[in-house]
Amino acid sequence: MKTGTMTSPLHGGKAPAWLFKRMASLSKEIVSAIVMEFGAQEFLLRISDPMWFQALGCVLGFDWHSSGVTTTVCGALKVGLKGLDRELGLFVCGGKGGRSRKTPEEIEAHCERLSLDPSGLVRSSRLSAKVDSSALQDGYQLYHHVFFFDNTGSWSVVQQGMSLATHTARRYHWTGLTLETFVEEPHTGICSDLSRLPVFDLTAKKSRDARDASVEVLKQGPDFVISKLNKCKDYTLPARHRLLLKDINPENIRRALISTYEQDPHDFTSLLEAKGAGPKTIRALALLSEIIYSTQVSRKDPALFSFAHGGKDGTPYPVNKKVYDKSIEHLKIAVEKARIGDKDKLNAMRMLSRF
Repeated sequence: MKTGTMTSPLHGGKAPAWLFKRMASLSKEIVSAIVMEFGAQEFLLRISDPMWFQALGCVLGFDWHSSGVTTTVCGALKVGLKGLDRELGLFVCGGKGGRSRKTPEEIEAHCERLSLDPSGLVRSSRLSAKVDSSALQDGYQLYHHVFFFDNTGSWSVVQQGMSLATHTARRYHWTGLTLETFVEEPHTGICSDLSRLPVFDLTAKKSRDARDASVEVLKQGPDFVISKLNKCKDYTLPARHRLLLKDINPENIRRALISTYEQDPHDFTSLLEAKGAGPKTIRALALLSEIIYSTQVSRKDPALFSFAHGGKDGTPYPVNKKVYDKSIEHLKIAVEKARIGDKDKLNAMRMLSRF
């Protein structure tokens, strides 16, 4: 089942220091309990579920709906698990803005200590970001990318884009544990009722022929592509195309086309990975595939709560620091006892959740 995005209002500002400190402490104990009880892969599956992620943000006392849930919860997880990563076999890389671009370096650093080949993980990180910026063009610019992985090489991704036009943010979830292909409905959830039009979704099943045809168009050479693209400027397109060609200048993308062509991509995944194949190049090739081969690209938007400690803005009620600290302490004691074989408290919590 496809469930890949969460759309939230775009909020500025930062989490208060007193709250973030507690969020890091509580998230550390929550993740420790999950890993000890079910294993690291169970956490990777849960973090790839947008609704579970949202619920975790609520439990940690952050806003129930704002864009800050993504960046702050991921930040709290990264800080909280620091120093425990080797013990739990769970690693958190990347972050917001400039930190997201350091994700490959962080993956490689962890893998060096684990004697684990980082190439597959680095590729998964880069390709998941490339898909959500080029193959799925929904009006959101990625600015946050966090990559979770365990010591077996299993991974999950939480990344977010923003739309200044609508003042909303959209979160994308992935996991390699269930992934069959990067380019056909690869996300792990759709959780938003906000639908955007037009959307250019090359990851939809409906777009399969367009993906294949995009590669075939490129194989015929840059001159062929440019000549067809210039002719497109003279066409009167049906209303469903809106103004899809307005931002494409054939001369500006010639260099990218030549570079991509010389890399000889053999399928759509390798086309996305080709150096210089950005959103405009992918879009141009897909549009040409529609015109030349009568393929179709999906324009349907792929995007379709509960509090434990309150919210930082007092919604639905203010954070109760005493209750929050007691939650951290209770869970910390349970995890510490479980480490030495006494799982009574964790078993009690499991029974309570069933009840």
